[in-house]
Amino acid sequence: MNPMIQKIIHLRKEGHLDEAIQLALQLVSQSPTDPVAHYQCAWCHDAAGLEREAVPFYEKAIELGLSVEDDLQGALLGLGSTYRTLGQYEQAAATLEMGMQQFPSDRSFPIFLSMAYYNLGKHHEAMNLLLKNLAETSSDPTILAYRKAILFYADDLNKTW
Repeated sequence: MNPMIQKIIHLRKEGHLDEAIQLALQLVSQSPTDPVAHYQCAWCHDAAGLEREAVPFYEKAIELGLSVEDDLQGALLGLGSTYRTLGQYEQAAATLEMGMQQFPSDRSFPIFLSMAYYNLGKHHEAMNLLLKNLAETSSDPTILAYRKAILFYADDLNKTW
């Protein structure tokens, strides 16, 4: 791994976000076609609460071909979540749906997607994702006792008998 990227990651993890951002911006200007540089820059901005500034770096990292090995998963989740916090709900849902398709075993995508669906007024879809993920991942014995019922009801909460 590039030593500059290692330093950026270290600074971000240690909470030195201003330094991490400055170093990441420097790296992006030195290596404008490096998707990892853009991703790290996005992540630093996002961690600093600068979501609006993070978006173009996330987008560029993905556009430049950020690979799975280079954290495409994290970039899609970060971008989708950031779009949502900025009120760009349609873009958030589309990005998170793409992440869910590409990384079906990553349970964070449907959870964040359920939030975007909620914001879009798609309450049924949001609850469906949440309930299925709860039932499929919980180790709580009281949830497990009702797993079958939760999964059954998740598909149609409006149905009555």
